[in-house]
Amino acid sequence: MIIGVPKEIKIHEYRIGMTPSSVRELTARGHTVLVETNAGKAIGFTDEHYLAAGADITSTAADIFATAEMIIKVKEPQPNERNLLRPGQILFTYLHLAPDLRQTQDLLKSGAICIAYETVTDDKGGLPLLAPMSEVAGRMAVHAGASILERSHGGAGILLGGVPGVAPAKVTILGAGVVGSNAARMAIGMRADVTVLDRNTDTLRRLDSEFKGAAKLIHSTTESIERAVLEADLVIGGVLLPGATAPKLITASMVKKMKDGSAIVDVAIDQGGCAETSRPTTHSDPTYIVDGVVHYCVANMPGAVARTSTQALNNATLPFIIKLAKQGYVEAFRNDRFLRHGLNIFKGQLTCAEVGQAHSLATCSPEQALGLDEEKTS
Repeated sequence: MIIGVPKEIKIHEYRIGMTPSSVRELTARGHTVLVETNAGKAIGFTDEHYLAAGADITSTAADIFATAEMIIKVKEPQPNERNLLRPGQILFTYLHLAPDLRQTQDLLKSGAICIAYETVTDDKGGLPLLAPMSEVAGRMAVHAGASILERSHGGAGILLGGVPGVAPAKVTILGAGVVGSNAARMAIGMRADVTVLDRNTDTLRRLDSEFKGAAKLIHSTTESIERAVLEADLVIGGVLLPGATAPKLITASMVKKMKDGSAIVDVAIDQGGCAETSRPTTHSDPTYIVDGVVHYCVANMPGAVARTSTQALNNATLPFIIKLAKQGYVEAFRNDRFLRHGLNIFKGQLTCAEVGQAHSLATCSPEQALGLDEEKTS
């Protein structure tokens, strides 16, 4: 298979779809990999590294889109990239379609086969291609929150961990999944006063065993969320409904009642955000203030630590890339139901029910779109 890796063009996005090491795994199996020149330069992966791994270097993204059978990216394709997609071409990347009608419409028109990292599943019900970036984002959220609590960034001037004789900041974390649990570990390590809310009692029990009383673990209800948010100096939103728009757990009226100089880090912004007052921001202009509350809503947080993020993401995506390249999409989808869950759009058909619900669009199952017998597929 001919596999293309274009340079990411979203603002301040320095990650790349494949590392030289991943490229070598594919070229060693007889596949052709096209990498856009300087695509990984910002994080220390030079053209020379890719050439040594067996890649061919191309001068433009247009050349890659015109030739490759499968495109490997990190972030959702930008409008000019979507115009380059061809019918039947495979696109494998993060998509986050639920809050993005325009992208959904463009990808449907393209006729491409669009597989979303964030909806591929595993045998434990997890999201293996989202997990590494959620780990990064959860850990980064605490660093970002500690920074914006500083007075120079609009915060109340609170040190997250306090000092002897002065209480630490109160940190409320909504969601105890991969983002929330990683954020909690970092916040506890920085000696903050941590409260974690989640609806899954088993998850709370697991974290209670791990944290040994170092965090308050609360069952999530409308009342408990409001109480914890209003008491907090820093709120980290890490809720997720796979493929769907994030639930708005923090209402605009709650934000009005929050402490002046408190902060929200909305890690769920890729899926629309979990606060009614959230809107996407960038690394170059990451914050804004609503009713005295600093909001940090960067939609590609892991891009700030792009080398670590790229390596972590490749560890997870490479087995699926190899499977698609070796088997082709028909056999790969037939043999792997977890990969099929990642299929969001197939040649003009929307195959993710959550995205269809978000945009009031008709959907079919991946099996229906592929013409597979559901009883005979694994």
